[in-house]
Amino acid sequence: MGSITLFGMHILIVEDEEKLARALKKGLEVKGFAVDWLSDSEKARSRILLYRDEYDLIILDLMLPGIDGATITESVRAENVTTPIIILTARNETEHKVDLLNKGADDYVVKPFSFEELLARINSVLRRPTTTQPVVLKVGDIEMDLATRTVRRGEGEVPLTLKEFALLECFMREPGVVLPREKLFDHVWDFNTLSWSNVLDVHMKNLRKKLHHDHEGEDSTVFETVRGVGYRLAGEVRE
Repeated sequence: MGSITLFGMHILIVEDEEKLARALKKGLEVKGFAVDWLSDSEKARSRILLYRDEYDLIILDLMLPGIDGATITESVRAENVTTPIIILTARNETEHKVDLLNKGADDYVVKPFSFEELLARINSVLRRPTTTQPVVLKVGDIEMDLATRTVRRGEGEVPLTLKEFALLECFMREPGVVLPREKLFDHVWDFNTLSWSNVLDVHMKNLRKKLHHDHEGEDSTVFETVRGVGYRLAGEVRE
């Protein structure tokens, strides 16, 4: 089996080489991630500290103008930022790699690298939780397979877009919990998406339409709208 992409994740890229940064951003977005990009090391450090809970992963270039990636890593770790960090480095010496890990990096990728290698590293780092995360999520009669990126309700498969899949994964991981609009934006869209726009409502409407089909006359309600707060996925977790 190949690598399993974790949809609905929010990534920050800190890279001053525009061509590389844009290529990484585009490639990761195609894979279903929400991606922000910064080229300024000072702004990046401030963003990481201010929005420490909004990113699931940080991809950080080592040789940045101003504050280098190793220093940023060490400084944010000193401020108790626990977000996983992957360093992009051109140096391949063992001592250098050990130093990066000692400063708080979770992993590193040596330039030049393939996108597939970086994606494998991302998947590996994001799958290092304290408890094992299931590959298949089951809530009520909805089943989500993260490996094949497929969703089934009852006996039928439900075709979803990348954003719809990412949204549903957020709900499947926390069934019965009201998820605030801001949290959904943080995990599915990049930093520049306006949280007061109707993009979330449009995607929720489409997701509802695809999931709310009749099941032998039974009530097919899945999502509950909590006015002024967000949405909740009804249903019990199945083993």
